[in-house]
Amino acid sequence: MKKTLAGLRAVLLPSLLPTLALTMALGVPGMSVAQAAPAVPATITMVVPFPPGGSNDVFARVLAEKLGGRLSTTVIVENRPGAGGAIGAEYVARAPKDGSVLMLSSSTLTTNAAVQTNLKYDVVRSFAPVAMLARSPMALVVGKDSPYQTMADLLAAGRQEPGKLTYGSAGLGSVNQMASEILAGGEKTAFTHVPYKGMSHALNDLAGGRVDFVIGSFASTASLLKGGKLRVLAVTSPERSQFYPALPTIGEGQPGYSVELWWGVLAPAGTPAPLVDKLNAEIRGIVNDQKMRAMFAEESAVPAELTVPQFAALVEADAAKWKQVARDRNISVQ
Repeated sequence: MKKTLAGLRAVLLPSLLPTLALTMALGVPGMSVAQAAPAVPATITMVVPFPPGGSNDVFARVLAEKLGGRLSTTVIVENRPGAGGAIGAEYVARAPKDGSVLMLSSSTLTTNAAVQTNLKYDVVRSFAPVAMLARSPMALVVGKDSPYQTMADLLAAGRQEPGKLTYGSAGLGSVNQMASEILAGGEKTAFTHVPYKGMSHALNDLAGGRVDFVIGSFASTASLLKGGKLRVLAVTSPERSQFYPALPTIGEGQPGYSVELWWGVLAPAGTPAPLVDKLNAEIRGIVNDQKMRAMFAEESAVPAELTVPQFAALVEADAAKWKQVARDRNISVQ
């Protein structure tokens, strides 16, 4: 009889274990078959590593309002400018890893990392990419009286006499310089860089005929374009802009050329993945909002709806690309 009972237990017990485990999980407080939703901090500080008034700041303030409403929490925008965005980025890299501090930054994050050797953070390892907001091409512009009527004209002149063509930028290591040096590298030639203290100075000198071209954002060139003082020869994105479909891409004359500005939200590395995923889902639900789309359009930008892995891959690829450009073209900030 004892042997029969022992045999019966041996047969029944394995089949009952899953049921017993489920019963215990449902019956014990705090245990659940489904994972609990990630906790959202009562207050979130969204750091903008640039001064008030720029695109990063404008995007952050509208996003903060909408994200706070969707999460039923308070989202505060805090500007921490300096060192081309490095001061704010360092602050976020060292912040608590609980979602209470986020950063709205741009592709400047990756260009800075390529040329500044004294950063106290790693652009890939120190942050958890959360969500990309939007992307935009830049414009290659010349003065209204420039002899170059097309990109082909400009590139032919650059190849014919290396170093003759001059371009302006917002300063050493700026995305304007990097984008222009990619162009020179693709043509196996050299352009002469004229760095300025900000884009407005570079564009005013371009309009005055003191430099040959500038690659800048549509937002920065808008007033001079509308005033007829500048002309656009091409856009830097891999495809033509939906806002300016008649404009060719640089890649149509130099296959493979592609530079885009982007804006996105990042958290300190180590922020719990479920919380990052939740924030990504909420932000992706916001970027196509009518007010957001109108705001992006002012920057000639379109919404981006990348998953967390897709955005992380973009940041990593961007960082590697700009480091390679900086090495190949000998670009550094002393």
